[in-house]
Amino acid sequence: MKNITSLLLLALLGLPVEAADKTKASEPPAPEPTDLIETMTVSVVNVETYVTDKKGNRIKGLKREDFEILENGRPVTITNFSVMEGGKLIRPPGSEEEAPPESAPTVPGQPPPPPPVPEDQRLHLVVYIDNYNIQPFNRNRVLRELRDFLRNRLDEQDRVMLVTYDRELHVQRGWTTDPRAVAAQLIELETMTGAAVHRESDRRDALERIEEAESAESALSIVRTYAGSIYNDLNFSIDALRDLVNGLAGMPGRKAVLYVSEGLPQIAGQDLYYAVQEKFREQTSITTSFEFDTSRRFQELTNAANTNRVTFYTIDAGGLRTYGYGDASKQTAGQIGFLEQAYSTNLQAPLLQMAEATGGKAIINANRVTKDLDKIAEDFDTYYSLGYTPGHFGDGRYYKIEVKVKGRKDLLVRHREGYRDKPAVQRMNDGTMAALMHRFESNPLGLRLDFDPGQPSKDNLFLVPVKVSIPLSRVVMVPGDPSHRIRLKVYVVALDNEGGMSEIQEVPVLIDIPEAEAERAKTQWYLYTVQLLMRQGPHRVAVGLRDEVSGESSFITGQVAVGRR
Repeated sequence: MKNITSLLLLALLGLPVEAADKTKASEPPAPEPTDLIETMTVSVVNVETYVTDKKGNRIKGLKREDFEILENGRPVTITNFSVMEGGKLIRPPGSEEEAPPESAPTVPGQPPPPPPVPEDQRLHLVVYIDNYNIQPFNRNRVLRELRDFLRNRLDEQDRVMLVTYDRELHVQRGWTTDPRAVAAQLIELETMTGAAVHRESDRRDALERIEEAESAESALSIVRTYAGSIYNDLNFSIDALRDLVNGLAGMPGRKAVLYVSEGLPQIAGQDLYYAVQEKFREQTSITTSFEFDTSRRFQELTNAANTNRVTFYTIDAGGLRTYGYGDASKQTAGQIGFLEQAYSTNLQAPLLQMAEATGGKAIINANRVTKDLDKIAEDFDTYYSLGYTPGHFGDGRYYKIEVKVKGRKDLLVRHREGYRDKPAVQRMNDGTMAALMHRFESNPLGLRLDFDPGQPSKDNLFLVPVKVSIPLSRVVMVPGDPSHRIRLKVYVVALDNEGGMSEIQEVPVLIDIPEAEAERAKTQWYLYTVQLLMRQGPHRVAVGLRDEVSGESSFITGQVAVGRR
């Protein structure tokens, strides 16, 4: 992604907004002694938990005391417990009381509207159609059933986004609460190409050349060329999934990716190495295949998904597979069956891993997927949400999570397997990027964002003031002598109309207020201005602000037409 020219030039440290025009530029503040202010930041780890019997039937009616959570094998206290059933909040977080009854209908004879789902439990669903790893016929068969799923099984409070992949990620439909609009968009995808047709053709050609090879060395050369090409494509596919998962990091609430493809090989060309070994029995070639093993990359992908509270639901559009290559004149039926089974297993292994490690479900070996999609819909609206406060914050380590239902070994429990405890800086970067890319806003600190169109500068650029107004009543003022201190950090990033994005600017802000003015200051606003060099035209700007003492943060966005008055 290209960068726009965006430079942090000047910080204007102000008094109340009314007096900001009298404020003069100051030098960056001196580093603060680290022993003056002690901060304590805590976070809650939320774990969506799905409980069924061995037949897949949902188990309802469980209580907080029925569950046990282990982090790295050690029990932790469940501090938050809520229950969702049929898309409705049955038990609020942290409460043992039932949710209050719905208010009476305002229109006689009309059912009352459902109570709003808390933002922290609201579903953000990404429908991901991998056109690079799918054949058009199989894709379109799945899309027909997927359209019905979107029309009939999602809640009106859910947010849905549609993306496709063809060596690049494309947003076909941005976030919407209208799943029917996304369903309609799927019809347009049926005319797109599916590159897996070429993958299947290349594989058949390689297998035929292996059959014709006169030595193990020449056969292995064919496999290495084929596997190297598949491995290169595979890394692009994993990169796109990773970028999507990381892009969702700062979004609030539950996030799910419904990934549709015909599978991704865990070891590129593994079945062809088996073919070489079957033809040339004296040759041990299987170990050579591990240079094209992507298991570690898929593990990193699922770890990132778990850290960012993203659950994968995967669909193998290939359905019930038949033999794709071979005839009795070249190989025995058993050999053909073994190669095709190895090929299918290799393609499906990452789909199973992505789903199982993140608490989701994989749909494989099914020509019809409607019943399985119904089970996924049950995940979306019926589950237990367990939360706990870990005894650490921001140490960057990965922690394993295990959830058990006490005394019930007959039940199946699904949930994400762990998470990485992100440092505060990364959490703020993630939130600021989510605000920019997904127009997500969360503003408990009550910030205001304003712009001037900017003044012409050098190289056809404009100097643009980005003005952040902060109500001092919302941030922590630490008493001191002779002044009270507020400690903040501001994060700023900009996106132009062509998709060019700046680097995130991170700036510490120290505000010293004389003790005699502290009470009056709590009724006023503080103006902080960042000047950016930007090209002429429309830009979207996202600002994150963190109170370094309380740990509270806000994320807001705004639009500015640079150079236009």
